[in-house]
Amino acid sequence: MQERIHIILYLSITTLLILFLGGTIILVVYLYQQKRILYQQTYSALKLQHEKNLISTQLEVQENMFRHISQEIHDNIGLTLSLAKLQLNTLDANDQEKASLQIHSSVELLGESITHLKNISRSLNADIINSYGLTKAIENEIARISDIGSILIRLEIQGEPIYLDAQKELIIFRIIQESLNNILKHSAASATNVALDYNDSQLIIKIIDNGKGFIHSSLNEHSSNGKAGLKNMESRTKMIRGKMQIQSSPGNGTTLKFTIPL
Repeated sequence: MQERIHIILYLSITTLLILFLGGTIILVVYLYQQKRILYQQTYSALKLQHEKNLISTQLEVQENMFRHISQEIHDNIGLTLSLAKLQLNTLDANDQEKASLQIHSSVELLGESITHLKNISRSLNADIINSYGLTKAIENEIARISDIGSILIRLEIQGEPIYLDAQKELIIFRIIQESLNNILKHSAASATNVALDYNDSQLIIKIIDNGKGFIHSSLNEHSSNGKAGLKNMESRTKMIRGKMQIQSSPGNGTTLKFTIPL
């Protein structure tokens, strides 16, 4: 009888343990599934937010690019065409010598406008990276800017250039392009140095000018006088997981430093 009681007690305890273990396993699986669902929801939310931020940045970059095109056309091509139109409208058929000079001048102005349009088109063409590569594209851009502005631009390349993804190189090119145009339009600098330093893990770009400089504050406070361009450069730098640093003060020029992981 005693033995029977022990067997029943043993079976009861074993059953309770099995039920407890089974319940524990079910609870662990349930909690794991809940945690996994929460993780997936969090990941999806972060991914969606990142995509929204990326789209917002791309739209901002695109808007600034359109503004740049509009300003280039207004400042350079628009003025040149207006002068050509003025000369043609004031032609005097009775003064053949003067009319001939005006026609010749108008043809030169039209040729200059076509050259400006070609330069703008070339500098905005995304195929420039596929055609030339980053360093050659930068050299071409420096030559283009040197043709339209009285500024000396020097390019230095340190280390062995590493060929990156074409889209990444295009973004880097746009950053440098934006910075040089900013210097040309707003800094009153006579000289600029562009340095690219390649190493195993990152590309460090330094753009230094001897212009008038400015009081540096948060980029969120910048909205005019070329400082919106700084915010645009920072947005592009973040798109490729890079960091941008600004060093500037009135009368002491400006140094822009971009650290981009390779």
